[in-house]
Amino acid sequence: MKILGPIQFLNAFIRRHNYFVERGVLGMNSRNLNYIFRSNPRKLYPLADDKLITKKLAQKVEIATPELYGVIDFQTQVKHFEEHTKHHDTFVIKPAHGSGGNGILVITGKKDGDYIKGDGTPITKKVILRHLSNILSGLYSLGGQTDVAIIESLVRFDPLFEKITYMGVPDIRLLLFYGVPVMAMLRLPTKESDGKANLHRGGIGVGIYLENGITYGGVQKDDPIDHHPDTGNKIAGVQIPNWRDLLIMGSKLYDVAPLGYIGADFVFDRDKGPMLLEINARPGLAIQIANVRGLKKRLERVRADISQLKTSKDKVDYALHILAAYN
Repeated sequence: MKILGPIQFLNAFIRRHNYFVERGVLGMNSRNLNYIFRSNPRKLYPLADDKLITKKLAQKVEIATPELYGVIDFQTQVKHFEEHTKHHDTFVIKPAHGSGGNGILVITGKKDGDYIKGDGTPITKKVILRHLSNILSGLYSLGGQTDVAIIESLVRFDPLFEKITYMGVPDIRLLLFYGVPVMAMLRLPTKESDGKANLHRGGIGVGIYLENGITYGGVQKDDPIDHHPDTGNKIAGVQIPNWRDLLIMGSKLYDVAPLGYIGADFVFDRDKGPMLLEINARPGLAIQIANVRGLKKRLERVRADISQLKTSKDKVDYALHILAAYN
């Protein structure tokens, strides 16, 4: 490896810095100070951090979420979890305060007295009880706080994504600023990510053209990618159905959860259409890598114009016709 001298290193650093500045790439410090701190009042964080609260808020603006089968609040309730699932062979267990996909257990069926996980492997009831107990103790929660376990319906993803996903449910991350959609990506599960759509686990982030909802190139662990590594199919050229309606759903969240800078994660159920999974008050910046575009110029434009945008329709029309031009 070539060792750079002090002057060479400084020049290289300046070139790299200027490259990102010119393209309007938003960095972590700027995100935290200028957008999260300024736009997300701390007192409103529970609206995003508690998935049960998020479900109730979504219902107020008629946004569908996976059906809630039950909630386990106390360790004494853990051994009775099957009371919530006795009419369902498939379900999902997740922590109400979890993040990054941690603590989510997907059950796709039952066989010979055992439960079948999303990857096809069997687990016993004892393992599920231990997992529930771990959730309640705060093993997967933000800050290690005690938690509650949510049991809800399993999303059956739209066949549209069948050729570009691996044993899991793909989702769409919308990044919204005061209810204005500013960028979007499709997140695809892979074998490496254990069937989960989280990018830090090895999932794929696929850029989406904001103006029409069509996918283009993607990225896996910061490396450009054109085909899904497990299915071999191209990830570009997929038309997200009812794109404008999806953006409207995302924009409506600001009416009930007035956090200025959020990520909203949606899935497409094959029978029920788009559903909200969760919202995030501290969304990551990998969406810029997936889209090969920076956020900063779009966010600055929204901040300058937001006073003129009164309704969700106004905000989505603005995104489709004004922000889409920022490449």
